[in-house]
Amino acid sequence: MKPISRIFIAGVLVAFIAACNGSTGDLGSIPSAAPTPSVDPSGSDMTPLPIDTPTPAPLQSADPGASSSQAPTPIPSKAETMIVRVYFVLGGEPGSVGLVPVLRVVPKSVAVGKAAMDALLAGPTADESGERTITSAVPDGTTLLGLSIKKSVATVDLSTEFDSGGGTASMQYRLAQVVYTLTQFSTVKTVVFQIEGQTVTVFGSEGIVLDGPVGRADYYDQLPSIFVDRPAYGAAIGNPARVTGNANVFEAQFRMAVLDRAGKTLVDAPVMATCGTGCRGTFSVTLDYAVAKAQWGTLRVYDPSEKDGTPEDIRDYPVWLVPAG
Repeated sequence: MKPISRIFIAGVLVAFIAACNGSTGDLGSIPSAAPTPSVDPSGSDMTPLPIDTPTPAPLQSADPGASSSQAPTPIPSKAETMIVRVYFVLGGEPGSVGLVPVLRVVPKSVAVGKAAMDALLAGPTADESGERTITSAVPDGTTLLGLSIKKSVATVDLSTEFDSGGGTASMQYRLAQVVYTLTQFSTVKTVVFQIEGQTVTVFGSEGIVLDGPVGRADYYDQLPSIFVDRPAYGAAIGNPARVTGNANVFEAQFRMAVLDRAGKTLVDAPVMATCGTGCRGTFSVTLDYAVAKAQWGTLRVYDPSEKDGTPEDIRDYPVWLVPAG
């Protein structure tokens, strides 16, 4: 497989209070150690981030030949920044292509929903989009005109660019990106779309019907067969590593592995989702692994072929590995 450009968003531990145009909600803290898991997508972001140890520079290359001792970029004061999640599209073969979460360090604000949307509309970084690894289906030039939250429904008002260009697949992905980005917050379960202040009932020239608020389950087709939601792509994984997400695989069974920077397999374990073979079930896994020093590695999920065990629907996530303890 082609090497994946590896990025890391250096951050701080903060508690978020979401407030969008007068509505508030708790995003949850980003702990220094993996907590008891929650498969609720609006629960605490389970991506652990180091705070008292050197961290790699954001967006630096981390291929197997790169040094893991590069001088860290200074981390902004936790009083000045916060971390939000945004969802882009990770390329790949059928079964592995789909939404992927990444972290963004943004100026601290009570309006975390707006901050997350602004980060989404800014698109992937140049490092993330190298060789079109990560892309966005949201058209360039799209702007956020308004965002409000009432009774767990977010109403997002976007400029007319959001409704232009692309076929059905592109339009479904851009809707999914917004829905998943906003439903990271506990105050948001579903989303209503507006274009230039008008509520959308039929989206785009492809005639996608939006007959009410839409949520994450409405965009399962925009997920890979095995979707890792935490940790985020290019983030620290902790040790032991706590990994959660959902999957739709044969008999709900697949495998998960952690590889070190040289590509050596540190652990390869079976995983069982709560549902499979035509339905999407959740999973929550804890993986122990051993590395002598902090380094970039890979979290790999895959579905062994029923015929001969050949890995299928492979998805690799660059992750920052740390020694146990």
